[in-house]
Formats: sequence, structure tokens, C-alpha cells
Amino acid sequence: MLTTAALRAHLLAAGLAGPVATLRERSLRNYRLFAAGDPRATLGLDPDRPWDETALLRLMAEKCGVSPDPRHRTGADVIDPDRTLRALDAFAERLAAAAARGAPVLFGTGHPHRLLPFYAMLADAMSSAGCLVLTPAQGRCVDITTRLGLRTYNLDYVRGVALVREPQVAGAGCEPGAHTHSPLPVRVALGAATEGDGPLPELVVGDHGWVCGAGQLGIEAIGLADADDPAPFVAEAEGRVAVTVPLDDGVRSDYYRPLTRYVLNRACLSQ
Repeated sequence: MLTTAALRAHLLAAGLAGPVATLRERSLRNYRLFAAGDPRATLGLDPDRPWDETALLRLMAEKCGVSPDPRHRTGADVIDPDRTLRALDAFAERLAAAAARGAPVLFGTGHPHRLLPFYAMLADAMSSAGCLVLTPAQGRCVDITTRLGLRTYNLDYVRGVALVREPQVAGAGCEPGAHTHSPLPVRVALGAATEGDGPLPELVVGDHGWVCGAGQLGIEAIGLADADDPAPFVAEAEGRVAVTVPLDDGVRSDYYRPLTRYVLNRACLSQ
């Protein structure tokens, strides 16, 4: 069994917490974009009140452990491993509660190259616990605005986890999927679930637009977020997202495996 102390050491050694690869310049830039209401930073969230850069920096210092000093403008950002651990415990509690009532669950990620195995193992465990892992709107087109203009993707599922692919590479055995922070995939998935005869998810598990988009629509959501992604933490502060776990979301995919084991053990779910 992975102890809390062992996981804390892993978080630091793997760069998931402590000094992380996320640059302070990028974090501050995204805080400015969020304060300006830029959809690249709000990720589908419509905040209840205005958030200026000062308030966002204060929030991120509280939730993540980044430096609250606005004069600290360059270098690596920092995530407090103890805040990560507390959030992982809360994350596991939400999974356990959903498993106990057999809730339908939707998993989705905008970082499939890094986070897909983490969510896939959770999806397997929730399915084994008797939860219906939903896959609505598979193959449906999603138009997303990117730096290169409007791009059309296909919504796909791998081991029960939603992601988007370029149409020419859609299908099993291809690349894990495209990187996106857009809330549009979860809106398409939830719209299809509403139109069909199947159930709506009672819990959405994911990151970026998946949790913010679901939380904005009033669905319980839990997920992961980096120090440069203020939207999920604002959503949590405003009661739209139930749990946001602070960690670096861009390290090697196998570095998240101990976190999966820890969460499943805490949630008393089969591994």
C-alpha cells in the first residue's frame, strides 16, 4: 500500500509538486487572461463575480501554494505537495461516494498524452464497482477554435475516457488524442446524453474544460489542474467544481500511476 509519506516523496521527485516545470510567466499570463474574461483561460466557466489578477493570485496561493508575491514574475512556479495530498483525499472521497450509490460517471481529458492512463484506471475501477461509465456522442464532430483557426475534431473514447481526435486519425490504435482546454467536448457529450434515453452523469471526472464545462452546467465535477490554470480553482471556490487537485499536468504519464493507486486505495476501489 502506498503511504501518504511515500506519495509525498513521489510528488516531489517526479516534479508533480514542489518546484514544477510550469513557468511563473505563463501562470501570471493566464491569470491576466482569466481576469479579462478570455475564453482560453475561463475554460467554459462564467464566474459569479469579477476576479482581478490580485484576487486570482491570492486564490492560487491558497489553493496551490504558488508564491503570493506579485513581484515574483519569472522562473519555476511551485505547488505545495501537502495541498495536493489533501485534494487527492477529497477527490477519492467523491469517487467513493459515487461508487457507493452506483452513479453514472463521465470521464474526459484535454491532456490525453499525459493523463489518459490515470483516468482510464479510475474508469475501470468505477465500472468494476457497478457504476455505468458513460460514452455519449462517440464519433460526434466538435468544432474548436485553436491558434490555427477553427478546427473540427471527433469525440472519441479510449477505455471509457473521452478525448478529441483529428478526423483523419480517429479510431482505435491511433495517437492518444489532441490537446485541448475547450469546454465544447463536454457540452457535446452532455447534450447527446440529454437527447438520448440514457442517463446523465452524476459525476464528471477530468480536467480543464471537462470539469469547468460540467460544473457550469450544474453537474458534480472533480479533476486536476496546474498552477497556470486558474479556472478550475475559481470554479471550486465558487462551488461549481467539487474538488480540484493541484499538480503539474504535463509530466510523463507513468508518473501519475502512484496517484491512481493512492486514490483507489483511499476510495476502497479495486485496482
